[in-house]
Amino acid sequence: MKITAIREISVPLNSNLRNAAFDFSEMTTSVVAVISDVIRDGQPLVGYAFNSTGRYACGAQMRDRFIPRIMSAKPESLLNELGNNFDPSKVLACMMQREKPGGHTERSVPIGTIEVAVWDLVAKIEQQPLYVVLAKLFNKAHLPSKVPCYVGGGWYAPGKGLIQLQDEIKKRMDEGYQVMKIKVGGASIEEDMTRIDAAIQIVGSAQQLAVDANAAWQRPRAIEYVNALRPYGLRWLEEPTDPLDFELLSDLVDLYDAPIATGENVFSTIDVKNLIRFGRLRAQSDIIQIDVPQSYGITQFAKTLEMMEGLGWSRSSVFPHGGNLMTLAIVAGFGLGGCEAYPDVFGAFAGFHDDAKLSDGMMYLSDRPGIGFEGQNDLYQLMQTIVQ
Repeated sequence: MKITAIREISVPLNSNLRNAAFDFSEMTTSVVAVISDVIRDGQPLVGYAFNSTGRYACGAQMRDRFIPRIMSAKPESLLNELGNNFDPSKVLACMMQREKPGGHTERSVPIGTIEVAVWDLVAKIEQQPLYVVLAKLFNKAHLPSKVPCYVGGGWYAPGKGLIQLQDEIKKRMDEGYQVMKIKVGGASIEEDMTRIDAAIQIVGSAQQLAVDANAAWQRPRAIEYVNALRPYGLRWLEEPTDPLDFELLSDLVDLYDAPIATGENVFSTIDVKNLIRFGRLRAQSDIIQIDVPQSYGITQFAKTLEMMEGLGWSRSSVFPHGGNLMTLAIVAGFGLGGCEAYPDVFGAFAGFHDDAKLSDGMMYLSDRPGIGFEGQNDLYQLMQTIVQ
C-alpha cells in the first residue's frame, strides 16, 4: 500500500465580496488530490481537500518541500501498525522533517491541506464517513446524526443596502438556520449599528445574531465599536482585533461582557495557547474558531483540543472556521460546538453535499465514505480534473 502521487491546482474564487479588512477579488485556494494504489471499483482511491478560504493557494510550498518528502519516504513508514491503512500522523511527521520551529503560517496551510486529504483517503479505505473514523479515535465513538450549524453572510457588496441585507437573512432563516453572522467594521459605526438593528428585526433576537470584524480594528476603533455593541448582547463578536494583539484583546475582554470569538487566524497549538492565556479569553463564554486545514490538519488539531481541555475549555466552545464538508466532518467527529456555513458565496467551494438537509439550525450528516465531496457535484467535478 502506498501513495502513488499528490497533485495540487490553484483555483480562483472569483468573488467581489469584501469584509472590513480586504476583498476577495484576487483570492485563490489550493485543491489537493492524494492518490493511492488501493483499487476499488476498478479505480484508485483518492483523498481530496482544499485549504478552506481566506488564505491564498499554496502549491509552491507543496511542490518544493512537502510532496517530495512524502513521495521519497519508504511506503511502509507512512502506514499504521497493522499495515492496512495510512497513518496521517506519520504523514504529518514526514512533512515536518527539517522544518525550523515557528513560522507557522507559511507551512501550516499547505501541510494541513495535504494532511486532511490523507484523512479523506483513510476513511475511504475504511469505507466509513470521516466523522465516524474521527469519533472512534477522538470522541469515544459518539456518533451524531446532525450538528448545530450557523450561517455567515451580510457581506459588503456593491448595491447592497438594508433591504437586500434583510432579504438575505430572511432567506437563510427560511432555509432552516437559526443563527446568522454578518460583517461589521467596513462602514461607519452608525451605518453598522443600523445594519445590526435591521438584522435583529429578521432573526428575532440579538442572541441569534453574531458579527464579524475580520481582525480589522486598531485600538481606538475597536474600543469605540465594542462600546457601541455592548448593549446588544449579541451571540458573539468575532475577530475584533489583530489575532496577535493580545494586549488589546485582553482590554476588549474587560470591556465586553458578551462572547468574543477568535482563532481562525492563528495556525498552531502554541499560538492558540498564547491567544487564550494572554488574550485572557474566558472558557465559560468565549469561542475558539481554528481553521483546521490551515492549521497543520486534523492530527495537530487533536493536540490543540487536548491543550484547550487542559486549560478548562469545553469542546462546545470550539466552532471551527470554514463552511465546508471538511469542517462539518471535524465538528461531528470531535463533538464540537457547531459548524459554519457559507452557502452561495465561494462558488464550488460553498456549502455542503447537494442533498444536505437542514432543520431547526441542525445540519444532518451524510453516510458517504470519507469527507463526502462526491456528494457535492460541482466541487467534485473540479477535484476530478486533478487526477484525469
